[in-house]
Amino acid sequence: MDFIDLRPEDLTTVTSAVELVNAAQAVDSPWEHSTTVVGMVGRMRYGWDLEPGRRLAGVVDGRVVTLGVVETSEWDNLDLAWLGVTVHPDARRRGHGTGMLERLVAMATEMGRPKLGTDAWDGTPGVPFAEKHGFVKKSQAINRRQHLAEVAFDRVEKLHDEARTAAAAYELVRVLGRTPDDLLPAVAEMSASINDAPLDDLEIEDENFAPERIRNYETAQLSRGQRLYRLVARHRETGALAGHTVVAVEEERPTIGDQHDTSVVADHRGHRLGLFLKSGMNLWLREAEPQLETIDTWNAESNDRMIGVNEELGYRAMGRVLEFQRTA
Repeated sequence: MDFIDLRPEDLTTVTSAVELVNAAQAVDSPWEHSTTVVGMVGRMRYGWDLEPGRRLAGVVDGRVVTLGVVETSEWDNLDLAWLGVTVHPDARRRGHGTGMLERLVAMATEMGRPKLGTDAWDGTPGVPFAEKHGFVKKSQAINRRQHLAEVAFDRVEKLHDEARTAAAAYELVRVLGRTPDDLLPAVAEMSASINDAPLDDLEIEDENFAPERIRNYETAQLSRGQRLYRLVARHRETGALAGHTVVAVEEERPTIGDQHDTSVVADHRGHRLGLFLKSGMNLWLREAEPQLETIDTWNAESNDRMIGVNEELGYRAMGRVLEFQRTA
């Protein structure tokens, strides 16, 4: 198998990689929204927050049979690399996945990243593959989806009114696109509250949410063709930012939304701010993006509090991902 560094300008190979990913999704996670060339090129150029990682295509007889990804951060967790291996269903059990994983581990080692992570959908061949190569399950997360055609918005409004009563000391502030410069330091400080979310047994240190990183995140998402909606809860008396929720809507496929962070600062918990924020986001998106059909969210399965909020708003489970770690 030959390995090719996948580059966004090589649209022929990128297209083949997209076809591979979609073929794998059709077997392993058929509910997932398909991957597009535009979407993959955006991830390759910009990543989540301008740290795009590296991608390798494994080619046999001129055909892309496996895709490998190495993702790292220079902001925190400097000993960690997250690896991804996808093999075309027609090319599985031939050693291609093992060959790709070995190459990715070597790359991570060269980068000084001895701590390795990977994940796989529960019930798919990726689970025994990870275990075979020494990865140990550390956590599990659920992908839930809100189908907006099924949502009773009179109930969302009722829940929002109830939460607003409990959160009477707070107001909601809408931020479309980039955060204003004067608000950026406070948004960065507030964003760090996501570090309180359950990690189960994952060996991951707290993420560093510097203002520059928040700006990098916004630049990356907007450059990838995502419309960003951030709703912030602000304490009326002090002006302190108490929590937020963020949703991205695809420009290429504006029926698809993706939930990014939702978090509440520890000192402000106990006022139903999670429900206040998420129901408020639903109402905002109904005005701003009436064509929106779905919103996907992810939570550690142990995150009972946020799962309860999501289920109140009609999210339902689509699939479970198992997260693994090992050392190189």
